[in-house]
Amino acid sequence: MSARILVVDDVPANVKLLEARLSAEYFDVMTASNGTEALALARRAECDIILLDVMMPDMDGFEVCRRLKTDPATHHIPVVMVTALDSPADRNRGLEAGADDFLTKPVSDVVLIARVRSLTRLKMMTDELRMRAITSLEIGMQAPERSAVADTGKGGRVLLVDDRESSYQRLASILAAEHTVDVEPNPTEALFHAAEGNYDLLIVSLDLNNFDGLRLCSQARSLERTRHVPILAIAEAENSTRLLRGLEIGVNDYLLRPLDKTELLARARTQIRRRRYTDHLRDNVQNSIEMAITDALTGLHNRRYMESHLATLAEQAATRGKPLALMILDIDYFKSINDNFGHDGGDDVLREFAVRVRKSIRGIDLACRYGGEEFVIVMPETDLHVAGMVAERLRRSIAGEPFTVHKGTKRVEVTISIGLTTLEQKGEAVADVLKRADMALYRAKHDGRNRVVSHAA
Repeated sequence: MSARILVVDDVPANVKLLEARLSAEYFDVMTASNGTEALALARRAECDIILLDVMMPDMDGFEVCRRLKTDPATHHIPVVMVTALDSPADRNRGLEAGADDFLTKPVSDVVLIARVRSLTRLKMMTDELRMRAITSLEIGMQAPERSAVADTGKGGRVLLVDDRESSYQRLASILAAEHTVDVEPNPTEALFHAAEGNYDLLIVSLDLNNFDGLRLCSQARSLERTRHVPILAIAEAENSTRLLRGLEIGVNDYLLRPLDKTELLARARTQIRRRRYTDHLRDNVQNSIEMAITDALTGLHNRRYMESHLATLAEQAATRGKPLALMILDIDYFKSINDNFGHDGGDDVLREFAVRVRKSIRGIDLACRYGGEEFVIVMPETDLHVAGMVAERLRRSIAGEPFTVHKGTKRVEVTISIGLTTLEQKGEAVADVLKRADMALYRAKHDGRNRVVSHAA
């Protein structure tokens, strides 16, 4: 996979070495010799991952990382600190600044490339979500960047999978200071537990007795309900090969024993923050999709959705040899409602009308706002006789009780006219069915309104 890697280091020899390593793996490499230059490149969205030295003259790597992670425009870019500093305090300082990893020089080619590839996959997934979520901003939904920057990463739900009591007791006691922690000592039950628990982070020991921890990680990645839960693996120092394999199959981060308390908490916070951010992006995407096919006022499907979905329902009905009923409903004298009660009163009527429609039809039926005060209901596997009974019941529901408007201060009598038909001829065009229902509606209104008129196929 190709990605743009920004190498930030003030020592030319270090830059050339990293550039050679990464270019050999077909990554596109760009460089910066100081923090100011790096920040400018990142803000222009010219890189996918940043490899950042700590010791630089104008601005050290900790400050560069902190600025990247507190800027809504750059906080989502993965940052790996690559430095000669090797103390736990330095590592924790880097993680607290927001770094996704902290690698101490000399870094083996295998470890470096595995980490870059892992973060590249993560970045590409995030970029795809960000691109899809642009529509959400265009329709007025709040962007998640600022809340992501302010997120502390605390208060998450963590599932710890470890079958050594002394180990999981210590880990759980550390994590409990910031998160809600569940422990699953039985690896065979862990996947079910993870799928049911709606967790923000899955921590897996790779040193389980009689069970392959990497297999559990792989299964979590293949299961729909746990596919997006970040995984933090824990292993003994001599298990570095397995850890690298874990990064290939989807492990997000790892820790080596003996564990440092501060580092554990810092890495957990990083993963939970990222999980919340991507979840927010997914929610925005889903909401924008729903808004694109939903009428904002009534909550029913809109005409665009109806026209595309009706064709599918008609095809299914024809294939299975089942009837399909369709009715067009029109609120009688709706213009006078707007004239007498204002457009806000008319909106109140439309909202309540949608509620009554939902109560009168089945879950498999399709109810749409066709435009203005016209609505369409499509009823699969329903013949003309049954559809007529439903239509009459709906007509009585509307006419039988006045609608309240202006927060209940006024009441208005409402009636509807309904045109009804069915699709029973295989291959009949959907447009012809709609036209036939519309002709029936015209007759209903012409004959005095507040009635149901059927037009047989």
